[in-house]
Amino acid sequence: MVKRKSSTSVITALRNFEQDPAHHLAGPFLPQTPIGSLTPERSNSPDIRRRHQPRAVDPFLRWAVVPVASLKVLLVPIILYVNWEFVYPIFVQFIPQGNTYLSSDLPNPFAQFFLLSHPVPSLDEKNLRYQKGWSDLLFIAYYVVFWSFIRQSLSFYVFQPMARYFGIRKHKLDRFAEQGYAMIYFGIMGAWGYRIMGQLPTWWYRTEAFWIDYPHWNMIPELKRYYLMHMAYWIQQLLVLVLGLEKPRQDYYELVAHHIVTIWLVGWSYLINLTLIGNAVYMSMDIPDAFFAFSKLLNYLRAERAKVVSFIIFIFIWTYFRHILNFYILYSVWFEYDLIPDSSKVWIWANGTYLNWWMKYQVFTPLLLLQFLNLFWYFLIMRVLRRAIVGSEVDDVRSDDEDDGEDEDEDKPLSQSKKDK
Repeated sequence: MVKRKSSTSVITALRNFEQDPAHHLAGPFLPQTPIGSLTPERSNSPDIRRRHQPRAVDPFLRWAVVPVASLKVLLVPIILYVNWEFVYPIFVQFIPQGNTYLSSDLPNPFAQFFLLSHPVPSLDEKNLRYQKGWSDLLFIAYYVVFWSFIRQSLSFYVFQPMARYFGIRKHKLDRFAEQGYAMIYFGIMGAWGYRIMGQLPTWWYRTEAFWIDYPHWNMIPELKRYYLMHMAYWIQQLLVLVLGLEKPRQDYYELVAHHIVTIWLVGWSYLINLTLIGNAVYMSMDIPDAFFAFSKLLNYLRAERAKVVSFIIFIFIWTYFRHILNFYILYSVWFEYDLIPDSSKVWIWANGTYLNWWMKYQVFTPLLLLQFLNLFWYFLIMRVLRRAIVGSEVDDVRSDDEDDGEDEDEDKPLSQSKKDK
């Protein structure tokens, strides 16, 4: 009896995920209200159901939701940087010779907010390399604000007006804007990651190069900027969830877990000089996410044929990148780890070597957890596909797609709505 109840509860939970209009995977692919269709009239009774109210934003966090506020924060280091470039050369002329604290070659202290820091000393400026350092934290913080500005600006000034133009209802505007931003972000970062991998020995998942000649502590400029901007993006996304700046989804905790695992992976791989494997993981995640967001946008726009085609293409891309390639990476961590030079299999901070015997499990565990999350979502995606192919309710049930239960009459089958009228 206990087992039967347990299995029943699991099935019920999965069904709720599949049919929940607020779920970030299944919800967007529930059918949309056709253009020009009549909606049942509301009764005169007041709507007393609770609706999501975003948390009151602290004045110090206005940059996370107001584009103008985030732009002001972004401009402060740039203005200070420009002032330093013009003022300091004049000021340095009055510095007494031999001063050990101020000199003419003192670097601009505000550059580290938005420009890369810690270049590796080299005479060859064409092959410049960078290492990690504490100033990278300032860079990440700056670009957390940058991604907030980009997200909110695209939402308010591009995607919400676009949604209104296509007749998308009010409570779907935010979701449409979220997916538009995701499509642009993951499309650009996926293409950028592809370009960077082409410059690395790991080109198209040559996994043995993850470990040969470790430590890979000197990064090409593009790889370092790409890595830190990705880190800033995921921190910003986690802040959006934790601070309640957007309408919550039913899989809220799964998304929080995904963001935490991702930040764990990004931070550790950067810290222990495993940026080559990090680039490979990034690519396997970004490219399918761009196609997924595109499919969601087509669904909001009621482009039925295009939506089906894009969703099928997305499934193949998701399968290849998020599962096949990720299993290659997991295999490499478990079976190719010993390709690391013997001199690097020790934890010596000064030498940049950290991969002793137990670090193998530290690298493998978050990758495995990420794969479990991907498999969970993959199962839901397959259920959506099966329902779309063999189920008839897709054509009969009208859903508001990721609302909070507003317009309750619209969630009934069409036949039931007609009877009520």
